[in-house]
Amino acid sequence: MEFYEFLAHLTHQRRLSAHTVTAYRGDLRQFGEYCERVYDIRRAGEVSREIVKSWLAELVGEQLAASSIRRKLSALKAFYLYRVTRGLQSTNPTQRIPTPKLGRRLPVTIPREDLKRLFAAFPDPEDNEDVSLLQDHVMLALLYQTGLRRSELIGLRDGDIDLGRRQLRIRGKGDKERIVPFGTGMALLLDRMLLLRGGAAPLFQTERGGALYPKYVYNRVVRYLSGVTAEEKKSPHVLRHSFATHLTEGGADLNAVKELLGHASLAATQVYTHNNLERLREVYRQAHPEGDGKK
Repeated sequence: MEFYEFLAHLTHQRRLSAHTVTAYRGDLRQFGEYCERVYDIRRAGEVSREIVKSWLAELVGEQLAASSIRRKLSALKAFYLYRVTRGLQSTNPTQRIPTPKLGRRLPVTIPREDLKRLFAAFPDPEDNEDVSLLQDHVMLALLYQTGLRRSELIGLRDGDIDLGRRQLRIRGKGDKERIVPFGTGMALLLDRMLLLRGGAAPLFQTERGGALYPKYVYNRVVRYLSGVTAEEKKSPHVLRHSFATHLTEGGADLNAVKELLGHASLAATQVYTHNNLERLREVYRQAHPEGDGKK
């Protein structure tokens, strides 16, 4: 098929990278070979919507990942849009063909045992005179024990802490405030850090006394998690995922988890029920007379 002119357009007019153009070329060539092999069609203008749909069906039948199918269809749609807008043909066979939906990625979490080892490695707060180390302890503990987003952690100020009631006032997305409780251990940690560090408006600071920034928090979290877990993905948000997952596994009401996380809708929180369901399936498999574990 006549792909050369379109690929040249991507290279010289749109100035896409050589890697991207190569990906387009490979996907379009695959489609051209399919049309020739199955329908004996060699010209782009002879392709119908049904042919495009049958090609997608073949890709699905080959169990190709939805992300790969999306990319291939995107390349084909771009090619035919180019042809139509330049008057090379009047109809677009890719029009109104839906793009396959990607499966929702499950949140990565850190196992409870790994997190216990993480926090056990820190010195007892009452004996810790190192303000920087104590601050790292507090940051990691807050991320896991309250489910804060990284930006929310950075934005915390002394006035957001109520040690008496053991709760935080958090400014989340859209400047929406929420109250999140914390335990006695967290209260002792915060009290010790505030005592050693003295008064300051932002709760956390860099070693030089400046305000925290996203990369600083990310690097700190990755450094500590790398010492206790083999999980490939490590980030502040993984600790937030762990907070929510461990709550649901412990039987927490989903609406309560939604409020603690500051989600706008329950749909965003429901993803955390998956691991809990997997645990229940395993219990059923092992314990029920008709479970697979008994056979």
